[in-house]
Amino acid sequence: MEVRQLQIFCVLADELNFTRTAERVRTVQSNVTTQIKALEEELGTPLFDRLAKRVMLTEAGRRFLPYAEKALTAMLEGHFAVQNGTKPSGPLRIGAPESVLAYRLPEVLQAFRKRYPQVELIFRPHWDESLMSALEGGRLDMAIRMSDTVDHAQCASVRLRTEKVYLLAHPEHPLAAKQAVLPEDLAGQMLLLTETGCGYRKKLDELLVASKVRAGNVTEFSSVEAIKQCATAGMGIGLLPEIVVATEMKAGQLKSLRWVGADLDIATHIVWHKDKWLSPGMLAFLEILREKLQVT
Repeated sequence: MEVRQLQIFCVLADELNFTRTAERVRTVQSNVTTQIKALEEELGTPLFDRLAKRVMLTEAGRRFLPYAEKALTAMLEGHFAVQNGTKPSGPLRIGAPESVLAYRLPEVLQAFRKRYPQVELIFRPHWDESLMSALEGGRLDMAIRMSDTVDHAQCASVRLRTEKVYLLAHPEHPLAAKQAVLPEDLAGQMLLLTETGCGYRKKLDELLVASKVRAGNVTEFSSVEAIKQCATAGMGIGLLPEIVVATEMKAGQLKSLRWVGADLDIATHIVWHKDKWLSPGMLAFLEILREKLQVT
């Protein structure tokens, strides 16, 4: 089994197209076909189904993919460990929810770039439900997770801070004038929420289920900015971290409801796979995160 075969396999698993794969790995399409065929022969099973013009991973291919990704990641880490020693350098892939990515990490990025210009930082948004597969597969080196606890057996973590989370609405919304908003007050209301993989969305969902409260309608968004704009336009009640809506609250465009239900605030952690080698770049990033974001 050759490194080139694993590289081509992983790219084809991502693209599911032989032509685009050949372009990405800078070879001809016939060589992609040859390398995949040789890998399948060595493993004794097809890794892809070729159905007319469609390419799909087989069940064996899906099982093999995380191991191929781990092998390539380990080789890359070994290369940098030998070539660069203890000096932070090379690519560093960081995952974060959109709210943290947009409102917390610019300050971290500025400080990191100034101190460690040889590191190529790559930020990617994520929801919690896809996090472990990304860490296990090597698609992310570290990630910021919004969750009160990190209880996954394969994760190592450091707690950073707690983010305040508000239920918000246009100042003229009927609930904005109430002196105390209870879970039952959300019955029948239009809720503007993040996707189900979000940590603070999960807290609200569990609270409503426990209180036997059913919202009138739930509209899901993949973007916190979209939720903010819709709440500002009076389309419903949004659930967002304070960092996302601080400017709009100060300007009077949004008002936080006087929530007296269970706490909706959420902790943030930096997490990584427990078996992963902590490279100089990862250690440097952790150092600056603690310096800029950690609240004790």
